[in-house]
Amino acid sequence: MDVYSWFRRSLSRTTTTTNVTAQPNLKDNELIHGITDQLLDFIKSFSIDTFRNFSLPDEEDGNKGSGDTPENVQRDLSHWQQRHALLVLSKVKELSELRFKLCPRYLKEHQFWTIYFALVKGFVAKYELHAIQLDKLKQMRMENENTQDVAACEVEMSEAKQTTDVSPTISEEHN
Repeated sequence: MDVYSWFRRSLSRTTTTTNVTAQPNLKDNELIHGITDQLLDFIKSFSIDTFRNFSLPDEEDGNKGSGDTPENVQRDLSHWQQRHALLVLSKVKELSELRFKLCPRYLKEHQFWTIYFALVKGFVAKYELHAIQLDKLKQMRMENENTQDVAACEVEMSEAKQTTDVSPTISEEHN
């Protein structure tokens, strides 16, 4: 499956779920992913030349030049960036059309998104940082819960061991 199909499928899932959910939730989701009116206005100013004239560092990694599969795009973009990309593509038809014109004729998919996130960094950096911080807090909470579960298991195991240590002494008395 090519990247275009993957994004199209993901986008169709996004639009299907957003039609079912309430509008305030959609707006909150967009804000969490940095989709603001200022960003949308900025994105609408992009042209083919914006991407074609952007100077990318040379790709020394041979894997990135070997083709774009959904796995490569998923590996290149964080979960937050993937969600942002899907939302912005569904919101800004100009960006979607621009991506269609550029990929894969002039740019590979990962190059397009590398340039895009470099261009909008000033608009979305604080939102992405906030998402990273929330993920770390969730991870710490989960680790803390797992530590408490392990401690409870260790107590139960030590109590069970004490009761099994007592039973052999009873059988020794009969001998």
